[in-house]
Amino acid sequence: MKKIVGSILIALVIGVIASCGPANNDKKVTIAYVNWAEGVAMTQLSKTLLEKEGYTVALKNADVAPVFAAVAGGDADVFLDTWMPVTHKEYLDKFGANLEVLGTNFKNARIGFVVPDYVKINSVEELNANAALFDGKIVGIDAGAGIMSKAEAAIKDYGLKLELQSASEAAMLAVLKKNIDAKKPVVITGWSPHYIFSTYKLKFLNDPKAVFGAVETIQTVANKHFVAAEPKVAEFFRNFQLDEDELGSLMAALENNTNEKAAVEEWLSKHQELEMQLRSFIKSDSE
Repeated sequence: MKKIVGSILIALVIGVIASCGPANNDKKVTIAYVNWAEGVAMTQLSKTLLEKEGYTVALKNADVAPVFAAVAGGDADVFLDTWMPVTHKEYLDKFGANLEVLGTNFKNARIGFVVPDYVKINSVEELNANAALFDGKIVGIDAGAGIMSKAEAAIKDYGLKLELQSASEAAMLAVLKKNIDAKKPVVITGWSPHYIFSTYKLKFLNDPKAVFGAVETIQTVANKHFVAAEPKVAEFFRNFQLDEDELGSLMAALENNTNEKAAVEEWLSKHQELEMQLRSFIKSDSE
């Protein structure tokens, strides 16, 4: 009798251990992101889709350099906002040994100096002659961003006399809105995709020296150990891609709703085929 009871107890203990053991640990993902509109949008969408398949998703927010370091070091698993071949090349050169590029999530991206369409100049080469129009300033984002290093290179290569000011993306956009509302000239470090291009009439200044590069792609990178340990999640991110209309509308949805989860859910209700397609890559083995 004691042997039977003992066997039952052992079986119960094994059952409890199995039910609350590694299964949960296997379904955790940490996504790193920078507070850039397109990256926030893709991160929130990925989080929602993974959570619908039973994953626990943690988000880690930082500037771009610490983000690359975190993913390379294993403190985060994935980053969806790597601009190549120009903007973030230095970070892939530095951390690439511990990273795997999973795929392109957006094509036809672009960076450069951006002005409202009512500004009469059309080229970076015209900035010096019109520096007074812009109070001698180019409004940028956080100093560690790839676009800022390219902006500094443009100032050097074109011999610009304007001062590059660093700020948060939110601060830069506030300056942009204030000047547009007043119909004043302003030049910013801009990039597309971004919801500002659907909100305002803007244009990139021509860059004849190609300091900012041509068309770029936005890529998803992940920690190599994570890719090996989580092939199913890696497959999801390999197939995660949005077109211009999809990403533009997603950014707009998040910009117009302070509840990020609700904004993504509302957006998904209008993109059900895409949701089904992406979730098919992360369906659990039991389904």
